[in-house]
Amino acid sequence: MSLININLKWCKACGICVDFCPKEVLCENKKGYPEVKDETKCSKCKLCELRCPDFAIEIKEEVNV
Repeated sequence: MSLININLKWCKACGICVDFCPKEVLCENKKGYPEVKDETKCSKCKLCELRCPDFAIEIKEEVNV
């Protein structure tokens, strides 16, 4: 299961999530939309989720059962 969920239907490719990621987890694809470059670097700071004007990105918390 992916930790980072990007809803491309809502995304307008503004680049804010990519710019605010302190660990450079996200990058822009050829069309300018965000994609996950290296999910293992994600510190779950949620800056991308908090800054997205379209609520198109979500960082899921891991649940240990």
